[in-house]
Amino acid sequence: MRRFAPMRHLDIGGFYYDVPALLQVFFPEGVEVTRGETAEGDYLFETENNSFGQLEISNGFISFDNRGNLGENRGEDISREEAIAVSREFIDLHFPDFVLDSVLPAPGGYGWDIIYRQEYRGRIISTNEITFVFSDGLDWIDMRFGKVIGHSAEPRMIFAPDEILLTFMQRMRHEAMENPIFITEIDIVYFQEYQSNLEGSVYPAVPFYRIFVQDHDMPFLINAYTNVPHF
Repeated sequence: MRRFAPMRHLDIGGFYYDVPALLQVFFPEGVEVTRGETAEGDYLFETENNSFGQLEISNGFISFDNRGNLGENRGEDISREEAIAVSREFIDLHFPDFVLDSVLPAPGGYGWDIIYRQEYRGRIISTNEITFVFSDGLDWIDMRFGKVIGHSAEPRMIFAPDEILLTFMQRMRHEAMENPIFITEIDIVYFQEYQSNLEGSVYPAVPFYRIFVQDHDMPFLINAYTNVPHF
């Protein structure tokens, strides 16, 4: 990366949701949906025999269990390309400002985890995410996101990439002595260190460098304002 101009943080609302809108996203029109609560007090929405899936909203997280929906392709191995196509159709219809960010083999090597994150003015918001979990079909959709309010405050200087790399090397030097570490990509995203599911809450998302390392599914995060690792 050759450019590291000063950046402003981004104000984002808490992880609370328009429940009727979510029901329209996940359940077909005209299908009867019953509302209940789990023992922990979380919201649970179901259809008869879970034939159209089950939606749970818990502490700011949205989980849609689609395993009860047998569908025409259920029971067949799904390819990487098919998984991306299915997930992208859902994203384009309901969340068009989210972009494909990661395609990961599922734990155990059977299936795929397809991860989308919201994009705001060309920059990814790492903590606004939608994950699709596939095995022999679409099993789960996990989501969490806050409403983007916009930039606030004055721009602040961010650390240069070489300084960030030095911090990463210092933190990882012991691991690198045993196994070489190959960095494949570095970018800058917005990341919320603090979140809430309370309605009306607002927290800043600040610039973070993401460092992608070969054979690691998730990137390493370093605060671009402070050069402090978040791993």
